[in-house]
Amino acid sequence: MTAAILDASRRQFLFTASSSGLLFGFAVATKAEAQAGGPAPINTFVKVGSDGFVTITAKNPEIGQGIKTMLPMLIAEELDIPWEKVRIEQADNDPALYGRQSAGGSMSTPTNWEDHRRVGAVARALLIQAAAQAWNCPAGECSTADGVVLHRASNRRATYGSLASQCAGLTPPDPKSVPLKDPKAYKIIGQPKRQYDTAKIVTGQPLFGIDVRVPGMLFATYEKAPVFGAKVASADLAAAQAVKGVRKAFVVDGGEDLNALAPGVAVLADSWWAARKGREQLATKWAEHPTAKQGDAAFAAKAAEFAAGAPQRTARNDGDVAGGLKSAAKTVEAAYSYPFLAHASLEPQNCTAHFKDGKLEIWAPTQSPEGGRQLVAKTLGMKPEDITVHLIRCGGGFGRRLSNDYMVEAAWIAREAGVPVKLLWSREDDFQHDFYRPAGFHFLKGGVDAQGNLTAWHDHFVSFGPGGERFATAANMSPAEFPARFVPNCKIDISTMPLGVPTSYLRAPGSNALAFVMQSFIDELAHAAGADPIEFRLKLLGDQKFVGAPDQQPYNAERMRGVLQKVRDVSGWGRTKLPARTGMGVAFHYSHLGFFAEVAQVHVAEDGTPRVQKVWAAGDVGRHIINPLGAMNQVQGAIIDGIGQAYQKVTIENGQAVESNFDAYRLMRMADAPPQIEVHFVETDYSPTGLGEPALPPVIPAFTNAIFAATGKRIRSLPIQTEMLKA
Repeated sequence: MTAAILDASRRQFLFTASSSGLLFGFAVATKAEAQAGGPAPINTFVKVGSDGFVTITAKNPEIGQGIKTMLPMLIAEELDIPWEKVRIEQADNDPALYGRQSAGGSMSTPTNWEDHRRVGAVARALLIQAAAQAWNCPAGECSTADGVVLHRASNRRATYGSLASQCAGLTPPDPKSVPLKDPKAYKIIGQPKRQYDTAKIVTGQPLFGIDVRVPGMLFATYEKAPVFGAKVASADLAAAQAVKGVRKAFVVDGGEDLNALAPGVAVLADSWWAARKGREQLATKWAEHPTAKQGDAAFAAKAAEFAAGAPQRTARNDGDVAGGLKSAAKTVEAAYSYPFLAHASLEPQNCTAHFKDGKLEIWAPTQSPEGGRQLVAKTLGMKPEDITVHLIRCGGGFGRRLSNDYMVEAAWIAREAGVPVKLLWSREDDFQHDFYRPAGFHFLKGGVDAQGNLTAWHDHFVSFGPGGERFATAANMSPAEFPARFVPNCKIDISTMPLGVPTSYLRAPGSNALAFVMQSFIDELAHAAGADPIEFRLKLLGDQKFVGAPDQQPYNAERMRGVLQKVRDVSGWGRTKLPARTGMGVAFHYSHLGFFAEVAQVHVAEDGTPRVQKVWAAGDVGRHIINPLGAMNQVQGAIIDGIGQAYQKVTIENGQAVESNFDAYRLMRMADAPPQIEVHFVETDYSPTGLGEPALPPVIPAFTNAIFAATGKRIRSLPIQTEMLKA
C-alpha cells in the first residue's frame, strides 16, 4: 500500500457482526490485537492509550460542516471521557465496517444520533466489566467519571488507560439494552466545541485533497469539451509531449454518462504547471454535439410556450382551482424564474490514485466515497474490494462532491500511467464542468377571499427532463410542496424540456430555489389581502399539529408556527420604525428535517444596491443542539451562502457554461455580508436533525421580500438586477 503524507499508514480496524444485528462497530479486540502495541482498541470506533487519551474514529467525510467533530462528541459523551482527552482519526471508506459513509442531505445527525451514543456506551460498559473482573465485584457496583472507573464501596479506581488491554475478548453487552445517559448529565453534548482541525487549517497544515503527496507521483490535467458530452475529434498530442516536464498525453474516449468518465484528453507531467502548459498545446478540436443547440434563451422561450398551453401532466389537483380563482376577492398572477448555479467550492476538484498489481488506491475529497468506489470499479472493470478509498478533508462541497467524475478520471489516468497520479482541475474546469443547480420556471396564479384566506393556488412548473414524466437530476418538485395541503383549491402542473447540461444537488437541493418562489408569491398574496406578512402565514399554517395524510409525510405545522412566532418576537417585527428605503421581509421553509423562519432587514441605496443589515433566524432541529458553536456556524454560513446565491448565475450558451471564474461568478465578500446574524433555536421533543442545509432556503425570499417592503418593487427573477431598484 502506498504511503501518502496525509495518511502515513492506513488504520486497521476490528470488526465482526454485532450479535444484535442492530448496529455496526461493536466488535471487541482479541488479546493479540490488544497487545500489538499502541493504543488498545475497545471496539471499531474507540482506542484507549495508556496515557489516558482516547482515539475516536470519525466515519463520515468532513467537508467543513464539522461532522468530524460532532460524531465523536456523541461517542465521547457516553464513554464518559473528558473532551480534552479525545483524539480523532478519519476513517477510510469501508461500508462493511461503518455502514453509510457520506456527507449529504444533512443526514449525519439523524442517522447516527442513536448509534454513536451506543458505541460509546458499549465501550464504557466494557471498561467497567474489565474493572469489575479485576476487582472481583459486580459490574453494577462500578461507575465512571472523566475517564476513570470507580468502585466507591472499596474506594478503588482505575483509569481507562490501565483497563483497555483487559477488554480484549470480553463479551460486549447488547447495544439495544445498554443504558444511555440522562441528558441532564451531558458534559459534552450541548457544549460549544471548535472543529478538531481548526488549528491545522488556520496554520496552513496539509489536510485537503489538494495537499496530498505520494512518492513518485505525477501530475495530471484532463481537458473536456466546452460543450457537455462532446467527444475528441483531434488533439496534437506530440505538441503537448514536447513541453518540458510532460511525460505523456493521450485521448480518453469516455462515454455518454457525464457522471462517469466523460471524453477528454489527459496530460501527465512532473509538475502540475508543466501539465497545464502541455495542455495548452493540444489545440483540441471537438466533435459536434446536440447539446450545442441548448441555451438560456431557448429554455426561456420554451418555458413561455409551455405556459401558454396545456401542461404535460398534473401532479396535484385538490378542489376546484378554476372555481376558487373565479370566486376569489382578489387574485394575483406572476411568473417566477431562477438560473443555473455552480457549487463554487474553493478547493477545485482533485483526486490522487495509484494503480499497482491489479489494486487501486485512491485519496479523494469526496462526499460519497462508496459511490465513487463503485463507479470506479464499474468503469475500470475491477472488483470493488480491490479498491481502497482514503477519505480526505474537502475544501467545500455543497453537493458537488456527491458526484465522483474527478475520481474516475484520476483512476483511469493512473492505470494508464502505471505510477501514482494526482489529477487537479483548474478553476475554469471546475466552473465549466460542474453539475449545476437546475434553472426553473413557475407560472403562478393565486386567490384570497374577502376574509384574507388563501383559497386558490395554481403553479405550472416548467423544468427539465425527458418526455414530461421524469425530471433531470435535482430538477424536481414534490406534489406536496408548501402550500399544498394548506390551500383547499390547489393545482400543480408539470412540463419538462430536454436538457444536455449536467445537473445535481446544491446545498438544500430543490428548496434553495423553490423557497424563493413559494415564499415570494405568498408574500404577494398577503399584500393583495392587505394582511401583515407574518400574520398571513400564521393564518395559512392554521392551528393543527400535522397537516396531510399520516402515511404521506405530514407537514408539522406546529413546529413551523413555533419558529415563525419566535422570529417575529426576536426581530421586533411590526414594532420597529425603519428609515426610508429600508424594509423587513420574512420567509419560512421546511427542508432536510429542519424548520426555519427568517427575517431580513434590508436597505436599498439610491443607486439600487441592496444591503442586508441584519438577519434573524429561528430554527427547530429537535431537542438537542449537539455542538452549539458548530450549529451557529452552519446557520450563519447558510444565510451568507443564500444571500450570495441571490446574485449568482451560470449562463448556458451554445451548450456550454459561460462563467469560468470568480470574476464573473461572484461569491459573497466579507464587506457585503450582513453585519449581524442573530440565531435562535426552538427546542422541541424530537430527535435532533442536521443543520448543513435547512437554514439556507428561507433567507433568499426573506431578502427579496424585504426589498419589496423597502422599494415596492417585487423580485420575481434571480439573480437580482440592481438596475431595476434605483430610486
